[in-house]
Amino acid sequence: MALSQLGKWLYGAAFAVVLPIGLAAWAAATAGMVRLPLLAPPLGFPMAAAGAALVLLGMHNLWRYGGGLPMNAYPPPRYVERGIYRLLPHPIYVGFVMLCAGVSIAVRSASGFWLVSPIAALGCAALVLGYEKHDLAERFRSAPRHLLPEASASRPSSFDCLACYLFVFVPWLVLYEAVIALGVPRDATTVWLPFERRLPVLEWSEFFYFSAYPMTALAPLFARNCADLRRFCVRGLWAMLVAFPLYIAVPLAAPQREFMPHTALGHLLFWERTMDNAAGAFPSFHVIWAVLAADVFGSRWPRLVWVFRAWAALVAASCVATGQHPVADVAGGLVTVWLVARGPALWEAIRRHGERIANSWREWRIGPIRVINHGIYAGIGGFLGLWIAQTLAGPERRLPVLVAALAAVLMAALWAQYVEGSPQLLRPFGFYGGLLGGTIGALLAPFFGASPWLVLAAFAAGGPWAQAFGRLRCLVQGCCHGQPAPQSIGIRYTHPRSRVCRMTNWAGVPLYPTPIYSILCNAFVALVITRLWLLHAPLHLIAGLYFILNGLGRFVEEAWRGEPQTPVFAGLRLYQWAAAASVVAGVLMTALGTSEPAPAAHLDWGALLPSAAFGMLVGCAMGVDFPESGRRFSRLA
Repeated sequence: MALSQLGKWLYGAAFAVVLPIGLAAWAAATAGMVRLPLLAPPLGFPMAAAGAALVLLGMHNLWRYGGGLPMNAYPPPRYVERGIYRLLPHPIYVGFVMLCAGVSIAVRSASGFWLVSPIAALGCAALVLGYEKHDLAERFRSAPRHLLPEASASRPSSFDCLACYLFVFVPWLVLYEAVIALGVPRDATTVWLPFERRLPVLEWSEFFYFSAYPMTALAPLFARNCADLRRFCVRGLWAMLVAFPLYIAVPLAAPQREFMPHTALGHLLFWERTMDNAAGAFPSFHVIWAVLAADVFGSRWPRLVWVFRAWAALVAASCVATGQHPVADVAGGLVTVWLVARGPALWEAIRRHGERIANSWREWRIGPIRVINHGIYAGIGGFLGLWIAQTLAGPERRLPVLVAALAAVLMAALWAQYVEGSPQLLRPFGFYGGLLGGTIGALLAPFFGASPWLVLAAFAAGGPWAQAFGRLRCLVQGCCHGQPAPQSIGIRYTHPRSRVCRMTNWAGVPLYPTPIYSILCNAFVALVITRLWLLHAPLHLIAGLYFILNGLGRFVEEAWRGEPQTPVFAGLRLYQWAAAASVVAGVLMTALGTSEPAPAAHLDWGALLPSAAFGMLVGCAMGVDFPESGRRFSRLA
């Protein structure tokens, strides 16, 4: 058998046999850890069947129209936009996730539905964004067809409207029903104000409250042009990106005010409540969709714009009048709409600020010693990360946490020296070296009477904050920079001390702001890890999910980076392989580990002093050097 044929068989077996068996084993191994409600089992069978059909149809279309099999390492020679690919660009991945979720529901596997399936979905997205998107653009020199309508003055076609329903409304419905299925968190706080509890339920206001459903559903059909329809879709997706993390991470609930129905609208409201619960209330999606729909109708009929705005205001008022939402939920919905409407301006502000930081290099000389301003960011990150970790681990566990932190810094330096070091990079620091060092340091915790899982999970909580501030240092130093990007997205490095200007030909060229992408990703990871800790999740689950989420984010980020010294192996950059290893390590932690629940968090002011000392150490290591020396570890730039 030819070597290429053997490679195809092994690659196919890995994804068609080993991966499904591995995911099933992961779900079985974590079954006792994930105790969350499930949907009715009969719903799983049609979902699994539809997912399997999408997978098979996608494979058939790739074979028929593309001339090959669905293998990233051995891709079809022709780009496919026919058959199911005319509707879905990645039907195999969508179908696979549906198959995972459907089977999990059918066999009543809570861990399969709430843990394995979401990670599988994120993994598919990471593979597309971190590899396939770039590979397709390079091989076929053409951008794939957009899912959403193009921003043009032409009237929306039926296909454009269908895209809005499929790629905006359906995902929203699935995610919202998942939030409702999760139920009200056990630590949820009620946000009704005292005066609101005494308000009567006005049954007639259900007319406006219920009108949000048909008006939102009809909005795509009445869009004036494709530009308006695209704006509606994009703002809806961004609203989902803001709202759904809040539903999961911010434990706010709004139990409906009780009433006895006396009218037809009252009975409609009572029936509607049977389909909902107090979860998924903040921010109110009734308000979000009503305002977005009013914008579409107002653009279609400009003379009636105030009528539609008044309708949206009445929908917002009806949220309180029907007893469905408190004022806080309505305010949250309005703020969410404001954020998504101001999205381009907010991003431009972030981009400009990032560019200012990227060109803010300052240095001071004290004899042979040079002090660089970017060490301040690293020092703040080291201080904050260690203080959070020591606070969560508890006062009696300060020493093992500090030992793990020192091991992380040491291994970060050694990793960068021997993995990617060069004569031009005499004292770099590598994140994955730090991750490995921190893990080794955590394994030493039993020598100090502590649990390795406690130390590792505490670092999982503090790590995203440390890395986020560290990325500000990356901006100033010019490391971890991106590839050339469109002007509206990229940031320019112009300071002569920046690594971009010294080691590449991209000085003054807009580059993808990958350090900013990393900061945003770490903010999401911090949100998830903090929520799990507050829910007293098992420590090995917290640690494992940190490795998984961080690995998935880094896999995508690395695809946009443009550092010339990073080697490429088998089509993937070195750190994409490291990110994949991080994901596998996290899966093994959650599957094979056993640990106690995360302890209650209490502010530990006694940890401020050692954390400050550690922050100063990190700041000096990453911001103070000897520029005239040629010895190893002597220079930062």
